[in-house]
Parts: sequence; structure tokens; C-alpha cells
Amino acid sequence: QVQLVESGGGLVQAGGSLRLSCAASGRTFSSYAMGWFRQAPGKEREFVASISWSGGVTSYAGSAKGRFTISRDNAKNTVYLQMNSLKPEDTAVYYCAAKPTFLETMTARTYDYWGQGTQVTVSS
Repeated sequence: QVQLVESGGGLVQAGGSLRLSCAASGRTFSSYAMGWFRQAPGKEREFVASISWSGGVTSYAGSAKGRFTISRDNAKNTVYLQMNSLKPEDTAVYYCAAKPTFLETMTARTYDYWGQGTQVTVSS
């Protein structure tokens, strides 16, 4: 079992930055691939970024490439999403998720565990 708790969301102006954190419980955190997803009102949940158990492999959605960076600290059982150059269209609830393999990481239904989400609002 893995429990996930996101934090770090908030209100920021366009062009600003935020760093989201996802703290995980459970001794097996380091064996899980992790992903960040987001969901805007009236839209489906969409993939943002993922990272392998070791942190050595990452994957990004096109909208996140060059602006967002996913990282993890297995000693702290935490995964991060550094978001720079934020745009109003980045406004959404951001969720972290965990899965045992680094396969199909862009597909939400393949993840086993989810956090409760943290709101990110970017004003223009």
C-alpha cells in the first residue's frame, strides 16, 4: 500500500513558478514509478510527467516539456514537480500517482495509487 499526499499548489501569476511535492508513505516507495497528472474543470485527467523508480528515466507531455521538471528523492519518499513559466492554461488540480512499472506511464488507468490533488491556479 502506498498513500500519497500532494502539496505546494496555489495561486500564481502567469510566468511564475511553483514546486509541487508528493509525499508517499510506505517502505516500497522507491520501487514505484511516479506520475503527475492534472485535471481542469470540465476536462479529462491528463498526463503531465512521469519518473522511473530510480529517477533515471523521465517522460513529459508536450505541454510540459521545457517548462516542468519531475524529480524524486527516495530517501525522503517524495516526488516533485517544478513548474516554471506557468500559463493560465496550466490551471488545474494536480495529482500524483504511483505504479509498480514504468510502462504506459501516460495512461491514468494504469496507476494503482492516487493522491487527493492540489489546486494550481495561474492568473493572466
